[in-house]
Amino acid sequence: MAKIGTQGRLLSGLRWSRLEEPLGFIKVLEWLFAIFAFGSCGSFSGETGATVKCNGKNQEMTAISVQFGYPFRLYQIPFEMPVCEEDAEKRTLHLMGDFSAPAEFFVTLGVFSFLYSMAALVVYLRFHSLYIENKRLPFADFCVTVSFTFFWLVAAAAWGKGLSDVKGATRPSSLIAAMTVCHIQESVCNAGATPSMGLANISVLFGFINFILWAGNCWFVFKETTWHAQATSKESSAEQGAIDKQ
Repeated sequence: MAKIGTQGRLLSGLRWSRLEEPLGFIKVLEWLFAIFAFGSCGSFSGETGATVKCNGKNQEMTAISVQFGYPFRLYQIPFEMPVCEEDAEKRTLHLMGDFSAPAEFFVTLGVFSFLYSMAALVVYLRFHSLYIENKRLPFADFCVTVSFTFFWLVAAAAWGKGLSDVKGATRPSSLIAAMTVCHIQESVCNAGATPSMGLANISVLFGFINFILWAGNCWFVFKETTWHAQATSKESSAEQGAIDKQ
C-alpha cells in the first residue's frame, strides 16, 4: 500500500499540461520516433536465395535460402553451395560484407535518444520549476539537443548508405556470382526471390524524421536559455531607446 501511495504521489506531481507546449510535445515525439527507429532497424530480418540445376543429370533442382538481419555482419552468414561434378564436395560459402558499424551506431543512437527523451520529460513534467530556475539545465539540454541533431543526421545518412550496400550484397544475382558452380556449363542458376527491405527502408526514414524533430527542438530549448533572454532584453532596450528618441 505504501508503494502504491508513493507512485500515486509521483504521478499526481506531474504537470501533464506541459505536454501541450511545444517543448514537451516534441519530446514525446522524439521518444516515440526513437523507439520506431531502433526497433525497425534492430528487428529487421530478410531472406535471399537462388536455385541451381545440374544439366544432363537426373538431379532435382537445389534451392538455396540464406537468412540475414541485424547487425548485418554478412561475412558470418554461411550457406551450402551445391556441386555438379561427381567427385566434388559441397563447399560452405559466406555472404560478402560487414555493415554492422552504421547499423549498430543507428540503433545505439536510437536507444540513447529514447533514454534521454524519457529523462528530459520527467524533469520537464515533474521538476519544471527547477528547470526554469537553474540556468544550467536549459543550457545543458540545449547542448545535448544540438549534439543529438548532428548525430541523427550522421547516423541516418550512414545507415542509408549501409542499407544500400546491404541490398547490393544480398540480391540473388550477387549470390549467384559468388558461387563457382554457376560459372560452369554443367549447371543452370536462377535467382530466387528478392529480399523484402521495406522495414529497413522505414528505419532510414525514421532516422531522418528524428533529425528533423531534434533540429526543430533546438529552437524551443534555446528559448529557455539565458542566451535567448539576453538577446530579448537587448532588443527590448533598443526598441525602448528608439521610442524615447521619438
